[in-house]
Amino acid sequence: MIDVTIENFEAEVVAASMQVPVLVDFWAPWCGPCKTLGPILEKLEVAYEGRFKLVKIDSDQEQQLAGMFGIRSIPTCILMMGGRPVDGFMGAQPEGKLREFLDKHLPSEGELAAEAEADEAHQLLEAGDTQAALQKLADALAADPANDDARFDYVRLLIATGGYEEAGALLTEPLKRIPQPTRFEALNQWLHCMLFVHNDDRGNWEFAQFDAVIAQNKRDFDTRFGKAQALAAEGQWAASMDELLEIIMRDKEWNGQAARKLYVGILELLTPPKPKKQDAIPGKSSGGIELLGKGAAEQDEATQLVNGYRRKLSMALN
Repeated sequence: MIDVTIENFEAEVVAASMQVPVLVDFWAPWCGPCKTLGPILEKLEVAYEGRFKLVKIDSDQEQQLAGMFGIRSIPTCILMMGGRPVDGFMGAQPEGKLREFLDKHLPSEGELAAEAEADEAHQLLEAGDTQAALQKLADALAADPANDDARFDYVRLLIATGGYEEAGALLTEPLKRIPQPTRFEALNQWLHCMLFVHNDDRGNWEFAQFDAVIAQNKRDFDTRFGKAQALAAEGQWAASMDELLEIIMRDKEWNGQAARKLYVGILELLTPPKPKKQDAIPGKSSGGIELLGKGAAEQDEATQLVNGYRRKLSMALN
């Protein structure tokens, strides 16, 4: 528990809430209900083991802060997350009601454990220890099976390292959802590219062999699509999308729009992710399907590539 004044409000409440939820307790020394509520909140802060931070503001001494939040009666508690208020309550509450309020907003222990494992995995990737990173991501998903960020990162790394069977199994659940999550469909498209290279006889072809067959019949979409898959499997994303555009411009509906689906999947994989609130510091987030983090310049380059190929797709479809 921390006493907050106008001097330390920005650091202890606004900035802190970017990292962990902050519960602000507006109180006053003469307030009887405040004296009842305060000890319960302090007890819960300890019991929740860092899942939220408790701060107290004396509304008599800090009238400017009380005015900022429109405090009309005390005790009043405001929950801050991501630098802004998200919920609150007035009056003294029993412990059970306080737990209900907190549990509605705070990450569970499993979610926190998964987040910590995922953070370690990213650090291990930066250090080049792929196997240890895979284990950490597996642990993260085990701790919180509903964590789609951990699932996505784990499947992405499995595909990149040849764990195709496990990757396919982990994609089964999200691909059954309605609507289907775009980023998991993108991973599924990439997985099929890798499986094509490993299972199809054409997976061992040189690109010149694809070109020779296509030169005989530019509408041999099956061969052109195979080349696009092989290019994607090697990470030659722009070249792969160029081949897919040739199919789309000639026959948008070919094979259940397979070319468009793979094209859109590649765009999704190349799109830098939106930073999490706690990762809003430049350079902390990674993008595309790279195993290591991207610098700002690389993200700009990726964004330009994605935007350019989005325009090309739009023109081809219209």
